[in-house]
Amino acid sequence: MSGESANRQRRMPSAHELRIWRDFVETSELLRRRLGARMQAESGISSADYSVLLALGEAEGRSMRSSDLAEHIGWDRSRLSHHLGRMEKRGLIRRERCADDSRGSLVLLTREGAQRFRRGSVPHLRDVRELFLDALEPEQLTAVGEATAALRTHLQQPPAPGD
Repeated sequence: MSGESANRQRRMPSAHELRIWRDFVETSELLRRRLGARMQAESGISSADYSVLLALGEAEGRSMRSSDLAEHIGWDRSRLSHHLGRMEKRGLIRRERCADDSRGSLVLLTREGAQRFRRGSVPHLRDVRELFLDALEPEQLTAVGEATAALRTHLQQPPAPGD
């Protein structure tokens, strides 16, 4: 590790950097809460439901192994299992045992789940336009995209020893 790289890792954030960090976190949370509240009010599905329905809707055969779904949406298996139970009771998904693994389960998007997802998508995309896209000039949107890509690349690197 170069001296500059090691020094950068040990240096504490400046007040200016912390302000940007807090603004980023607080604004992201506010945006997520507003989008989630609108989705719930307009379509009766939660942001969590939407994440599951989106992943299943894009999956081959509109189904995924439960463990793959958990990894895909970034949830631990316990959280996903409890949420899937609630979604199953509402008829949005169905679970079946995996044919090739008796311990695993397959999560399938039901017709009702697909319909609710479609009904929720149009208002959700309008809300994304209003609350996020319309707030930014084209060059700002490009900068957000570049910053997001840089963060994702950084976060996907293997952790340093000791992390």
